[in-house]
Amino acid sequence: MSLFNVYPLFDITPVKAVDVFVYDENNTKYLDLYGGHAVISIGHSHPKYVAAISDQVAKLGFYSNSIQNPLQVQLADKLEQLSGCTDYELFLCNSGAEANENALKLASFHNGKKKVVAFKNGFHGRTSAAVAATDNTKIIAPINAQQEVEILELGDLEAVEKALAKNDVCAVIIECIQGVGGLDESTAAFYEGVDVLCKKYNTCFIADEVQSGFGRTGDFFAFQKYNVTPDIISIAKGMGNGFPIGGILIHPNIKASFGLLGTTFGGNHLACVASSTVLEVIEEEHLMQNAKDISAYFIEKAKGISAVKNIKGRGLMLGLEFDFPISELRKKLIFEHKIFTGSAKNPNLLRILPPLTIKKEHVDLLFEALKSELQG
Repeated sequence: MSLFNVYPLFDITPVKAVDVFVYDENNTKYLDLYGGHAVISIGHSHPKYVAAISDQVAKLGFYSNSIQNPLQVQLADKLEQLSGCTDYELFLCNSGAEANENALKLASFHNGKKKVVAFKNGFHGRTSAAVAATDNTKIIAPINAQQEVEILELGDLEAVEKALAKNDVCAVIIECIQGVGGLDESTAAFYEGVDVLCKKYNTCFIADEVQSGFGRTGDFFAFQKYNVTPDIISIAKGMGNGFPIGGILIHPNIKASFGLLGTTFGGNHLACVASSTVLEVIEEEHLMQNAKDISAYFIEKAKGISAVKNIKGRGLMLGLEFDFPISELRKKLIFEHKIFTGSAKNPNLLRILPPLTIKKEHVDLLFEALKSELQG
């Protein structure tokens, strides 16, 4: 049986990885500055992570959510402590799209409305309502398009109020730093204004932290730079360091009831151990501070490259914008310099999403490669 051909693939076959490096079948070493779409938060094959998962799978890998699972409670407690999101409740699922799907569904249950407001260049997943709220018509099938979604310009607070004043919007879903869209970020006045409007019009504010959460921006969540209180926070990617897990944090103004949400695999024993270990390592190794420190170093180095027209993002969710498409540059970085980087909807943007364990010496390798390719 052949694979359904939906991914353009680079001719590289990784077989092992350690911290910020990936090795292919020929034992060629690559510097990973993309982390598999911001998934690798504490480095590949972290010894504490490997030991924790190995120990758990030897005891109990999975059982259903119809029984007690203290590992879910431990994860929720650790997440509350490290994120500072006190009094929120946790629902666990399996991915970022599923997290946003549950967030939108819960918002609609909560206020009885069905329309969604999202933003230009936003990306929230590839399933049902999540993909309908994504600004990419190429991945929205007719069955998804029946969802009622209004996509507005990021930063247009007047348009947000005009939409919410109709009193049919269940949720505003927003990435405080856009990921796939190209690392665009609006102002504090905009995000805080949206929060005020959501509360005024009984609309749920959903902070999509699938890519930006778990310390990637230097704060635990990207929204924490602003004075906002999301009703629902969606999480995934860096949450499991490669083990599939997602979830939503739910403000106490939204009440639970039996059967409201459900999942078979969400919050399984292995997933909980994986995510709890990620949180422990982030705390023990001060990786949020490292994200801030390395970010500052990266930005200073980037200023020395004349071809870089704009430096975008925060922490270790960064982008280098050029005045030309970066597809060929990205290939040269991979095949000639052995460095993984990422692309975005913005064709001129090189995305940098490394493990939070990255060091200055690794940043230097990137900029040496860029200088050699760009001559300046």
